Amino acid sequence: MRKIAVLGCTGSIGTQTLDVVSRDPEAYEVVGLAAGTNVELLLDQAAVFRPRIVSVATLELAEDIRSRLPGGTKVVFGEEGLIEVAAGAGADYVVCALVGSLGLTSTLAAIEAGAAIGLANKETLVTAGHIVMKRAADKGVPILPVDSEHSAIFQCLNGENRGAVKRLVITASGGSFRDRTREELTNVTVEDALKHPNWSMGAKITIDSATMVNKGLEVIEAHWLFDLPYDRIDVVLHPESIVHSMVEFADTSVIAQLGNPDMRVPIQYALTYPERKPSPASPLDLVKAGALHFREMDFERYPCLRLAYEAGRVGGTAPTVFNAANEAAVARFLRGEIPFLAIETIIERVLAKHTVTPLPELAAILDTDAWARREAAALK
Repeated sequence: MRKIAVLGCTGSIGTQTLDVVSRDPEAYEVVGLAAGTNVELLLDQAAVFRPRIVSVATLELAEDIRSRLPGGTKVVFGEEGLIEVAAGAGADYVVCALVGSLGLTSTLAAIEAGAAIGLANKETLVTAGHIVMKRAADKGVPILPVDSEHSAIFQCLNGENRGAVKRLVITASGGSFRDRTREELTNVTVEDALKHPNWSMGAKITIDSATMVNKGLEVIEAHWLFDLPYDRIDVVLHPESIVHSMVEFADTSVIAQLGNPDMRVPIQYALTYPERKPSPASPLDLVKAGALHFREMDFERYPCLRLAYEAGRVGGTAPTVFNAANEAAVARFLRGEIPFLAIETIIERVLAKHTVTPLPELAAILDTDAWARREAAALK
């Protein structure tokens, strides 16, 4: 039986992970759950899975839920709590489904504890890919991608000679505003931005999809996961979200992974790899789907994707700044403090102010992350 801890258990990926786990109770034991502030859902999950340890965002929330948990469940909080769930719950598999750079230290802790990683947190590799991948290699710990795009690439590469890979092609839905011009984005609202046409995701990721930051983060993550340079990682618009990504090989053959948009498929594959088990997702019917469409990426329409490529190629602390500035800007947009198009302006301005540190240690990454957030929060 696989012992699992889920970091970000009340978010979209976390809840779908637990849905997958609940369908095969003899295969999994949930030993740790980490949430933020959604304590009511966490309590419901704890009642079903009876984990050894749970974590919440603050001491006050921890004190509030302690008496309402199943007997014997330990309650922790904050960043130290995340680390304890990741490394101290006895898990042999940790699903990192946290949103943002919050997942970095807890993922590193899980790696040090020898747990396999199901990675749905792009920011962990974006901000510290050189550290995370080296530590995982040193510990012999597999990092299995949960994102649909990276799972697709991972599946397409199974059994293939990595030396024969010509390029990766990551597909992008285009997000909430894929059919709007830049001029039409001037006065869009938060409610408009949160209406993703294909996927049900959390607020931050949905905004990132609309700006194409999410795809930029995926490009940087793919660079680290599959050890390919940026000029061999492409992005194409694919509105249907049925082809989740593709790999082109030296002989011009292209292998793609297809399926209806349902995150439970890549989640389950990451949990059961190398096996495949029946899925609760609806099967793909290409006849009913009809035509599939692909469009070239427009970097003028989506400048955040251009900035992501530039930051990735520069390397060092540049991707950390890209990610942190975006997180701060998106939070401001969701609070109604700035217009939608200000997100990209803030990212570009903070990147322009930054002096890059090559091959930074973890402390420098954390300092840079904090600096970029302060700068992004202060810009008008």
